[in-house]
Amino acid sequence: MTGVDTAVLIDWIHRFRDVIAEKREWLTELDSAIGDADHGANMSRGMEAVVAKLDAGAPATVDELLKTVGMTLVSSVGGASGPLYGTLFLRMGMAAGPVTELDSSALAASLRAGLDGIVARGKAEAGDKTMFDAMAPAVDALDEAIAGGADLGAATAAAAEAAASGRDATEALVARKGRASYLGERSAGHLDPGAASTTLLFETLARATAESS
Repeated sequence: MTGVDTAVLIDWIHRFRDVIAEKREWLTELDSAIGDADHGANMSRGMEAVVAKLDAGAPATVDELLKTVGMTLVSSVGGASGPLYGTLFLRMGMAAGPVTELDSSALAASLRAGLDGIVARGKAEAGDKTMFDAMAPAVDALDEAIAGGADLGAATAAAAEAAASGRDATEALVARKGRASYLGERSAGHLDPGAASTTLLFETLARATAESS
């Protein structure tokens, strides 16, 4: 597969909503250890709102589609998750532009722009024990795979694998950002819930691209 159109992107969003609902209690359990115990509920509520919005009438262009996702998340998700995930999709939409399809490089560029937006908003760095620790390796792996000639299905699978490795690495980290940072050394020994949901985001992207090829 060489790219994604709006149908594939909508399929991705539906898949992400479904897995967030499925993993809601797990995400809440992760967050109860080092946060406010609301990540699963917040993300599930936000993704239900997103899908309801798209089902009522999805925009025809990639930029408007992704901006709709982002704005809905910002308005419907509490805590840090709404602004961060909202920024991800808003920046992706801005980078994508008014097109109906993204080739592999354009999709990677939009995800890179989304990552940059998260960094600008959250000021996170590698090792802070945040969603950045899953997202940055995933975006890097996507870029590397595409540069190496991989098709989009293989490239997004590599991104998902890198996200999972980044997620797992957060378990040993001491949090330096957000509510988890208040725990100091006690935050070690737990997966970061934001990194966990970010991994689900890339795993569902990989499945959406693989099954549409």
